[in-house]
Amino acid sequence: MTGSSQRGLPTVVLAGRPNVGKSTLFNRIARTRRAIVNAMPGTTRDVLAQDAMWQDVAFRLVDTGGIFGHTEDPLHAMVVEHGRRAIAQADLIIFVVDGREGLISGDEEIAATLRTANAPVLLAVNKTDDKRARDRMYEFFAFGFDHVFEVAAEHGSGVSDLLDAVVAQLKLQGSLPSTGADAPSDEIAVAIVGRPNVGKSSLVNRLLREERVMVSDMPGTTRDAIDTLLRWHKRTFRIVDTAGIRRPGRVASSHAVEMVSVLTAKRAMERADVAVLVLDASMGATEQDAAIAGEAERLGCGMIIAANKWDLTKGSGDDHYKQFDDDQRYRLKFLDYAPLLHISALTGERAPKLLETVDRVAESRKRRVTTGELNRFLERVTREHPPSSKDKRHVKIMYAAQTGVAPPQFVFFTNVATSFHFSYERFLVNSLRETFGFEGTPIRITVRRRAGRDRKEK
Repeated sequence: MTGSSQRGLPTVVLAGRPNVGKSTLFNRIARTRRAIVNAMPGTTRDVLAQDAMWQDVAFRLVDTGGIFGHTEDPLHAMVVEHGRRAIAQADLIIFVVDGREGLISGDEEIAATLRTANAPVLLAVNKTDDKRARDRMYEFFAFGFDHVFEVAAEHGSGVSDLLDAVVAQLKLQGSLPSTGADAPSDEIAVAIVGRPNVGKSSLVNRLLREERVMVSDMPGTTRDAIDTLLRWHKRTFRIVDTAGIRRPGRVASSHAVEMVSVLTAKRAMERADVAVLVLDASMGATEQDAAIAGEAERLGCGMIIAANKWDLTKGSGDDHYKQFDDDQRYRLKFLDYAPLLHISALTGERAPKLLETVDRVAESRKRRVTTGELNRFLERVTREHPPSSKDKRHVKIMYAAQTGVAPPQFVFFTNVATSFHFSYERFLVNSLRETFGFEGTPIRITVRRRAGRDRKEK
C-alpha cells in the first residue's frame, strides 16, 4: 500500500484538468454536494476529501481540485502543493478526462505526470453520453493505461463499473483486508447445451454425484428454471437450467424441435460464462449443434465441446480418436479454439476433467493483458508478419489496447482508416490466443484509425 488516510482508509484520488467533471464524479461517488459544480474552470479550488463506500468497502475519496489548471489566484500554489502530496500518497488514482473534447495537450501532460506515480491509475473518460464522445474515447488509449472506463458522471452511467474496478484494485494492492484463503471464488455460470437425447441430464447428474462436489438447488433468474450450484475444489459452478432442450415435448416437426433447442440454448447461454456443447459421440456434430455453437460465439460465451457416450466407441481402433476429432473440427470450423473432450456421463469417464476445463476457460475469458505486454507482442508479430488490409493500402499498426474482457476485446490503432484482411485478422486472433493463453474463448478485434494530435488545449 502506497498511502492511507489518517483514519486508516485507503485513499482514492481524482486527478485531471479543470472542468472535466471531477467534482461531479466526486459528488456522485461520495453521494454528497460538497464540491461546487460549475462550468467555470477551477471552481473546485481546494483539495476536498470525503469518506465513501462501495460493496461494503470504505475508502477516502480525494478531489485534487484545479492543481493542473492555471489561475492567478494567490492561493493556487498551496492548492497545487496539497494536490500533488495527495497524489504521492494515493493508493489509487482516477484520471478524469473529457470525452466530448477528446484528447488535448493538457491531458497528455497530466498523463505523463501520473505515469511516474506510485499508485495504479484508472482512466475515466467522462461525459460519454453522446455518440461523438463515445467514439472519441478510443483516442485516450494512446496514453497506455491498462484500465479505461466510459462514464457519464452527471447521469451516473458507467460509475458502478468504475467503482467495481476501484474495489478490485484496492484489494489487489493489499489496501484492503484479505477475505482469507478459504473464501469461495466467484461463481462460474455454465450452460450445458446440445440437441435432445445427447445425455445432458445424465452429465449434470454425473457431476452432482462426484464425491468432491457439494450441491444445493436455488431459483434461477428465469421463470420456472432451477439452477444447480456445485462446489468443487473451492470453486463454485452454477449449472444454468436448460430443461427446455431436454424435453421438447409434443412438437410437431423436427424443424420445430431444432428451433426449440437452439432458442432454449440461447436463453441459457445469455446467462452463462461458459457453454458446454454436448455431442453424441456415435453421431458427431450436426447442423443443429453448429447453430447452437454459433449462438455461443455470437454471445461471447466460452466454449467447450464434450463428446458424450464415448464408452460406446471403445474398440473402434487406434485411429478413431484422431478421425473423430478431425471430423468434428471440420464440421465446427469456427470453434477451432474450443477444447474437445471425450467423456461418458454413464461411467464418469473424464467428468472431473470437464470441470477443470470449464475453470480454465472461464479464467481465460476474463484475462486482461497489460498495454505494455500487448504492444511488445504487437511489435514482434508485425515485424514477422506486416499487416494487410482489404483495400491493399499500406497499413501500419501504431499501438493496441485491450478494451474489455468476457470475452477479451482489443482495439488496434492504425495510420489509415481501414480494416484488416480476414486472413490477417485471423492471424492476430490466433497469435493473441497462443501468446496469452486465451483458451476456449472468442476474441473480438476492432480496427480504428489513430486520432490526430492537432487539437490544442482549450
